[in-house]
Amino acid sequence: MNFSEGSAESKKQFPSKSLLLAVCAACIGGTFQYGYNVSVINAPTQSVQKFINQTWRERYQTGISEDVLTLLWSTIVSMFTLGGFVGVTIGGTLSVKLGRKGTLLTNNIFALLAALLMGLSHPAGSFELLIIGRLLSGINAGIGLCVQPLYLGEIAPTAIRGAMGMGTSVFITGGILTGQVMGLKELLGREEHWPILLSTTCIPAFLQLLILPWFPESPRYLLIDKADDEGCKKALKQLHGMAACDGEREDIEKEKNNLVGFQAKKPWELFTDRSLRWQLLTIIVLSIAQQLSGINAIYFYAEYMFKQSGIPVDKIPYATVGTGACECITALTCGMLIECLGRKVLIAGGYTLMSICCILFTLTLTFQDASPVFPYLSMVCVFAFILSFGLGPGGVTNILITELFTQNARPAAYMIAGSVNWLSFFSIGMIFPFIVLGLKQYCFLVFLVVCCSVGTYIFLVVPETKNKTFLEIQNEFQSSNKRKVGSSDGAGTTLLTTSI
Repeated sequence: MNFSEGSAESKKQFPSKSLLLAVCAACIGGTFQYGYNVSVINAPTQSVQKFINQTWRERYQTGISEDVLTLLWSTIVSMFTLGGFVGVTIGGTLSVKLGRKGTLLTNNIFALLAALLMGLSHPAGSFELLIIGRLLSGINAGIGLCVQPLYLGEIAPTAIRGAMGMGTSVFITGGILTGQVMGLKELLGREEHWPILLSTTCIPAFLQLLILPWFPESPRYLLIDKADDEGCKKALKQLHGMAACDGEREDIEKEKNNLVGFQAKKPWELFTDRSLRWQLLTIIVLSIAQQLSGINAIYFYAEYMFKQSGIPVDKIPYATVGTGACECITALTCGMLIECLGRKVLIAGGYTLMSICCILFTLTLTFQDASPVFPYLSMVCVFAFILSFGLGPGGVTNILITELFTQNARPAAYMIAGSVNWLSFFSIGMIFPFIVLGLKQYCFLVFLVVCCSVGTYIFLVVPETKNKTFLEIQNEFQSSNKRKVGSSDGAGTTLLTTSI
């Protein structure tokens, strides 16, 4: 390779300003909202429960029982998960009908309504508005988690698709960190400020409505789904510039030619397509593992964990902010490493490190009373666990869902992966308290089994997807299917790439 070729290749590794801004515009109202709403509800827990108690007393002239109060608070928290499940089941369909960009913009209606209802709940004296608001926030997050990674994967060039896809993870962790910081008493964490704190979810929505319209729809969606050749050319020029435009368009044309006559698949059709069974199994396993690995249990019950670790009560909010900052930094690091080390090394390595952290955390909690050092070692294990999650599973999972499917199956794949993800999210929130009560310091051994099993599955089954087109990845899986079955599934099951 001569010098000019090397220069051109290195130049290709860097995204244009327009592409970076499009990623930020999509993420700020997408996965940032998910991360923000997961963490922001933790700070006003006692204030909201006090509001529910006062409202109940004013209505019924009697105090609310502890059981009913716990039930109402649990309902407010869990409505977000239910809304997420609803959102992800309609997100894929909307992305086909309205487009990726159109769906992201429309999705902000749910965030704005949620902010309005939660902000009015206190002056209106209605905790029911909080329940509805959290449901709408969940729908917004569910649609965003389904459609935004789809958009990022389709606008990014092949050479840096992994790095651009890490925008999903970076903005989730950024949202979590922002929610934790906003909940500090120095900002909006005081009792009288909780309605304002919960209604700040409108800010990312307004930002996206202002910025995203200036950027184009997904070029793949325009050419493959809408047959809009001119729109695709214009979008590619804006996102990648004139120099890289032709190469990306050629890649999209190849995929379009292989999908002639194919309609967008429905989720249930993926289950009956034998050529997609390993891809489907992989995204289901990864989606379940992302929740059952223990990461959300740490965030949901961070205060409990730090109390067990011996951290003073008045320092716990700051320790929690530290966990958010830790994961955010790791997500950024993963974004820089993913095109160098590849997806498989990062995600398998992440689960391996999380397995080690589970063992160490269990040991430090078991011997917590043996020495004053052990509570702080437990805290170190919590941070190490979060770092390990952010290094691979937190960011790479969504990228793999994009890369393992072609255009006609991708929205349905996101609907399935998202549904599994939200159901697992809900399940771990319900089950973890009982795991803690029953197993005490051995509770993380459950997550150890999950992390070890998934790490082994990735090592044995999932191929490396770095620097491969969607068609090349699809063909690699189908070749693997043939080797496993021992015979072909029939004529035409292998996608044939156009000769270069």
